[in-house]
Amino acid sequence: MAYKRDREERDSEFIDKLVHINRVAKVVKGGRRFAFAALVIVGDQKGRAGFGHGKAREVPEAIRKATEAAKRSLVRVPLREGRTLHHDVHGRHGAGKVFLRAAPPGTGVIAGGPMRAVFETLGMQDVVAKSLGTSNPYNMVRATFNALKRQDSPRSVAARRNIKVSTLQSRRREGDGGEPAAD
Repeated sequence: MAYKRDREERDSEFIDKLVHINRVAKVVKGGRRFAFAALVIVGDQKGRAGFGHGKAREVPEAIRKATEAAKRSLVRVPLREGRTLHHDVHGRHGAGKVFLRAAPPGTGVIAGGPMRAVFETLGMQDVVAKSLGTSNPYNMVRATFNALKRQDSPRSVAARRNIKVSTLQSRRREGDGGEPAAD
């Protein structure tokens, strides 16, 4: 019984947002059979989020399946100061193309429907986003996660280049982000 209580406490740290429900009909001899597909985004508002897709004959069951799938597909996104992106980034999936820009404090979340849900569950407070391709919520969400997976923090870049974060950031302040200016 303790296992169930621990699982409920762990699940309570996540918030979930229902993005889209699709009703599909299968025509059979007696008429139409309806089923439902749900797209849910789950996040902890501390830089982790995931999305899931669930299908069932009833709406609540489809939402439950989608939520469980989303919890299995969580990704961690590095955030600058816990509120915005480190750099601008493009993402795409199929015909879904998105462009995400870092924003100064106080900007808020400027994004359309499905992308807004992703940013809110991530805990991002300042971001400007534009969907350039399809308006299909499934492809928009996948394109947004594609862009977020390309996000790099200065710490990971410095580790990859075997230099200190302070060296990397001092180069950034000196100009175009290239080598330090020669005297």
